[in-house]
Amino acid sequence: MTSKVTINRLATGVPGLDEVLGGGLPEFSFNLLAGPPGCGKTTLAHQMMFALASPERTALYFTVLGEPPLKMLRYQQQFAFFDNDKVNQSIRFINLSDSTALGDLDAVLEKITHEVQAKNPALVFVDSFRSVVLASQAQGKHSGELQRFIQQLGMLMTSWQATTFLIGEYFNETDANPVFTVSDGLIWVRQSVQRNSMVRKMEILKMRGQPTLPGLHTFRIDQSGIQVFAPMLQRLARPEPSAEGLGSERLSIGVPDLDLMLGGGLPRGYSVLVSGPSGSGKSILATAFLAEGARRGETGVIAAFEQQPSGSRNPVLADLIAAGSLGLVDSRAQDLSIDEILLQLVQEIQRLKATRVVIDSLSGFELALAPTFREDFRESLMRLVTGLASTGVTVMMTCELEDRYNDLRFSPYGTAFLTDVIIVQRYIELDSRLRRMMAVVKVRGSAHSDELRLFSVNGNGIQLGETLGEREGLLGGRPTLCLPKKHSESQPANEARML
Repeated sequence: MTSKVTINRLATGVPGLDEVLGGGLPEFSFNLLAGPPGCGKTTLAHQMMFALASPERTALYFTVLGEPPLKMLRYQQQFAFFDNDKVNQSIRFINLSDSTALGDLDAVLEKITHEVQAKNPALVFVDSFRSVVLASQAQGKHSGELQRFIQQLGMLMTSWQATTFLIGEYFNETDANPVFTVSDGLIWVRQSVQRNSMVRKMEILKMRGQPTLPGLHTFRIDQSGIQVFAPMLQRLARPEPSAEGLGSERLSIGVPDLDLMLGGGLPRGYSVLVSGPSGSGKSILATAFLAEGARRGETGVIAAFEQQPSGSRNPVLADLIAAGSLGLVDSRAQDLSIDEILLQLVQEIQRLKATRVVIDSLSGFELALAPTFREDFRESLMRLVTGLASTGVTVMMTCELEDRYNDLRFSPYGTAFLTDVIIVQRYIELDSRLRRMMAVVKVRGSAHSDELRLFSVNGNGIQLGETLGEREGLLGGRPTLCLPKKHSESQPANEARML
């Protein structure tokens, strides 16, 4: 019985790309990096080349009619992955402009063959291969000659056991093209602009012999190079439930009376939605949740999409961050993708071994996303909640909710069903004063209080008071909390009313 051939997979050196490729880049494969101008093809090729090249695995980088090598290198030196010691040692740049100017494919192939035979590289890059195609078409070469050239180039690289990359400017992946057919791998990069936002995405259209992650994957270019944000749900496995089952252990939320309303505390591993209008105390409750965890020796992470928690506005969180009990993901930058945000959160959770996470707030989270991800915010939020749940942490999310008279909602996005616990904070007008009210709407799989409790905020945080039913003199001894359709001038001044 013939044993299967084992294909060695190379680590690309591009964060997240190996996961998208399904474990790395197949060695000796013949690949095409394609996409429109300016989307990051050359940067991607250089980052992989500098990561893979070594004295034992040398690389040849052929430049055609595109940028001269010196000009290209001047810009690539700005990236952290660039290693000047490898240039002219492990990596050599060769200009093919003289051979391609006349559109003679045979001369181009002969030049490449000569250099490959002389240098015996393990990695070969041709940038921009599209220039070879355009030059040949300008000389009246038909598609049959181009296909023959590509097949011969592919056979040459395979026989010399070189991993090859053709970099080309292509605008439509559906076009019939012999390069697409012959290549073992086809990596397509693109970018789109919506309003003042630009999002770059990558798709693995083809990679022979291994399962790749389907779909479009966002990536970002910064001073370190390219980082691909692979779907976190593909990389995270939900922890095995304990013998007692998920949620059997109760955590203090940081407000003792609220723990009682929750049925003895917050079940570990649950997701909590705290909704209410501006200024009702959502962030204060989130702070109490994190501070209580730190008091019990638990670390936490907060994703701040609005206010900076490390400043003077919230000295409690600032002290926790300074003490190393709280990690901060400051995601007020624009044009983020859900996978990028989730990756930052998971990395901070793993670094601190955190058990409590706060998202403050979902409104800021929505604004931080690039417009293309705001179109279906429900899907983005579902991926966030599911991804965080896979790490086993207990999550609290705050959500600003506008008070209305004609309906009772817990989330403006219609996503309350995603969470295990819902706590609502509201304003009421009581005895000609503006008062705060809190209620526990849902605790999945657990009994909880259905009381409407008044509460106040002071130097000690949130203090729960009496229920509305305990207030004397409300509506002749029959206290109610209603959602009136219309207020009249004759309405009693001491009636409890939703604002």
